[in-house]
Amino acid sequence: MSKLEFYCRPLVAFDPNNKAHRRWYYQFLEERTWGHCPVRFICPDDTGLDLTIMIRNQLIEFYVRKEFESSKKPVAQKTKKTVDKRSKR
Repeated sequence: MSKLEFYCRPLVAFDPNNKAHRRWYYQFLEERTWGHCPVRFICPDDTGLDLTIMIRNQLIEFYVRKEFESSKKPVAQKTKKTVDKRSKR
């Protein structure tokens, strides 16, 4: 192992659930460089996608799921009908 590896930023798989990861991606969009990011993002799967495209796709899925899962209507529970014995008299 070379000495340079001790000074490298750690390799991390992008996680859209991690607020810091989303912030670093936003910073990349603003500055157009990963230079200020404290980690190096990697593509964990071999899909052949560019890193920025992979991150964008994960964020789209994250925000779409977040929007539409919260808008699901609650399922009404069936209640058992109770017979009032007094009303039968």
